Amino acid sequence: MQAAPTILEIERATLSAVPAPRIAFDGGFVVRSFAGGTGRANAACPLDPSPDPALTDRIARIEAFYRRAGFTPRFRSTPLDPPGMVEALQARGYRPHDESQVIVGPLGPLFQDDPDCTALAGPEPDWTRVMASGEHQVPARQAEKARMPELLGVPAAWILLRVEGEPAACAFATADGELAGLFDLAVRKEFRRRGLGRRVMSAAGAWARSRGARWAYAQVACTNAASLALNAGLGLTERYRYRYFLPG
Repeated sequence: MQAAPTILEIERATLSAVPAPRIAFDGGFVVRSFAGGTGRANAACPLDPSPDPALTDRIARIEAFYRRAGFTPRFRSTPLDPPGMVEALQARGYRPHDESQVIVGPLGPLFQDDPDCTALAGPEPDWTRVMASGEHQVPARQAEKARMPELLGVPAAWILLRVEGEPAACAFATADGELAGLFDLAVRKEFRRRGLGRRVMSAAGAWARSRGARWAYAQVACTNAASLALNAGLGLTERYRYRYFLPG
């Protein structure tokens, strides 16, 4: 198997897996906005850890980008930050929010097809119903997910697991070359504690592997111990962390 993906490769893949209709580039940053829902689609993401002598002016331009779009400026802090970025943001009154882990692992035999899982071509109503039962699925996030098919530039599948015909669990998968992105894991409350989350994630990874992917990555809040344990059972472990910085 090839070497594990680099942080830059993962960051670039997630930009494709979580698209946004408004995009600008400023130095080593990609700046994006959508409907104000998903963090990654509505944040400035650093992609170059080199020193940036124009960082202060760049931050001001990025702030203006978000204000023109009608949103609060948001920056992601990753191992790819230019030196001094966090300190510069804090000096402007920014504070950290929502630390998450990016977890990575090979798409090995733990990822298997499941007869109760269907790979849909889009976020059909049953899939959306399950996804909306998850945490943090505010209307802006749901609106963004509804538009994913028109914006995605990589193969993707909306995985739905049914129990006796009833939509019970879901996930979303992309296949971007060697990398599979696994997102949107949700299990309806009445179906929890039955192992359905592991099954639907396993099936999502198997779908991506059938499209040529060899490594899976996911993003999980550091406080979500249950999801981290589930993914660790599939061989996905921490590669790096990121935080969002917002004013005040």
